[in-house]
Amino acid sequence: MDQEKREKNLSLLPIGSIVMQNEEGYCLLQIDQPFRKGLQGLENFSHVIVFWWADRMDNKDHRSIMTAELPYAEGVDVGVFACRAEYRPNPIEITTVPILAVNHEKGEVIIPWIDAFDGTPLIDMKPYIPICDRIRDVAAAPWVADWPMWMEEAAAYFSENETDFGN
Repeated sequence: MDQEKREKNLSLLPIGSIVMQNEEGYCLLQIDQPFRKGLQGLENFSHVIVFWWADRMDNKDHRSIMTAELPYAEGVDVGVFACRAEYRPNPIEITTVPILAVNHEKGEVIIPWIDAFDGTPLIDMKPYIPICDRIRDVAAAPWVADWPMWMEEAAAYFSENETDFGN
């Protein structure tokens, strides 16, 4: 399929937006009314994989950047497909987060944090299912090889080891 035909066939529809802090200090995945029935059963999972659109990086210049100098690995340049840079051909981002609660009536999935901006378009969610989403034998690039293997250990590691994520 040629590039022009592919571009005409793709269409994304935001299902809601990300709210960075509610009155209790948590983040919300705010689901728009037409999609709220899709939340049914999500409360039975501990984590959700969130797909969001890095809209603040969505411009022609950022979409054309194909390499990144990693802020957390001095002197390391890699292709955008070998890192999680927010600038890329399609600024789709993915974050796996714990589910604290689901409010079906309000269309809210309450989460403790997410690495997105307030108002970021939410494009999809999927439940984290270990058999599908967890890999036992993995290899990490040398520039992240000393990072913890589990998300639950990340906060302690990064509080003890100064890391520049380009913020």
